[in-house]
Amino acid sequence: MKERLLSFLYRYSKKTVSLGELENLAAGDTRFEDFATIVLEYTNSGVLVPVKSHGTSLKNSLLHNSYRIVKSKLPLNYHRDIQTYQLALDPHIDLDPYYNLPAASWEQDRPWIEMIDVYLKKNGLPAVPASAPERAYQLVGDEKWIETGGGKALLERLNLWEAMQIISQPDPLMLAVNPPALQRETLLHLAVENKTPFHALLDTLPDTEFLSLIYGAGWKITADIVLLDKQLSTAGRARRIYYFGDLDYEGISIWYALYRYCAARPAVEFYQALLQRPAPQGKEYQRCNDQALQSFLNFFTPDQAKQISQLLTAGHYYPQEGLTRTEMAHIWRSTRWI
Repeated sequence: MKERLLSFLYRYSKKTVSLGELENLAAGDTRFEDFATIVLEYTNSGVLVPVKSHGTSLKNSLLHNSYRIVKSKLPLNYHRDIQTYQLALDPHIDLDPYYNLPAASWEQDRPWIEMIDVYLKKNGLPAVPASAPERAYQLVGDEKWIETGGGKALLERLNLWEAMQIISQPDPLMLAVNPPALQRETLLHLAVENKTPFHALLDTLPDTEFLSLIYGAGWKITADIVLLDKQLSTAGRARRIYYFGDLDYEGISIWYALYRYCAARPAVEFYQALLQRPAPQGKEYQRCNDQALQSFLNFFTPDQAKQISQLLTAGHYYPQEGLTRTEMAHIWRSTRWI
């Protein structure tokens, strides 16, 4: 109750407050005697100054019907910090719930709130829906933050959950199918990030051992991949999923989200081919997820891993389109995938 009253006094905009307004804060879970003790404590400390002309309470003559608030006497604590932050943050971020939470909650959440603030000031509220991993990556650079890192609870606390337009029900997975491959003991699937490599490889699918070629559409696959077995009626069958995306921090984070969900492997041979040519400059704005990068590099030789790490650090990247249609088709047909 004391914390709730203090929070109220910090936020109250008028100079005087009635005893009834203060008493409403104690409704249901605080005895009147305990409430009176807290009010008298703040009176003695000078935070509340009785307005004597308004008379005293019939319940307790030591309490007055109205008080003048002396905010300069309020204890300096994290509430002042919250007030300062609220003025500086994007107006869509609502910090009011923190006035009724322990200081530890504010300190724990503040770094995440600062990252969300940077995103909102730069981009505004999202205009289109996105999967949880994609939105998490956009907000804080960690694709698992919303689902397993407490991000959903924080966005709800900040009254931002609905505004973030996070997809809860996946769309149908976009894929082409090679029916003869259904006879294989282990079903193989290749997912590609962008539309160009999907079309480049589509005609080659019947010449491979793969059951499907999946168009990932960037982050969209991280939500839609759950429908793979249901759409193909292959639930319970052994499978192996390979992923080929842009060789940049975001492409690696998309792969890592799939890796965590369905153990998707990088289609290493495609990436190795990219490493044989010059890497263009760009994508410096992307954030590196260290855990995703390290997991990705573990699939390569030490020299290749070093090369990838250095080129990304230097602000370079490889788009999938760095390989020609002929090169991609040859790699897919000629590689021994299992």
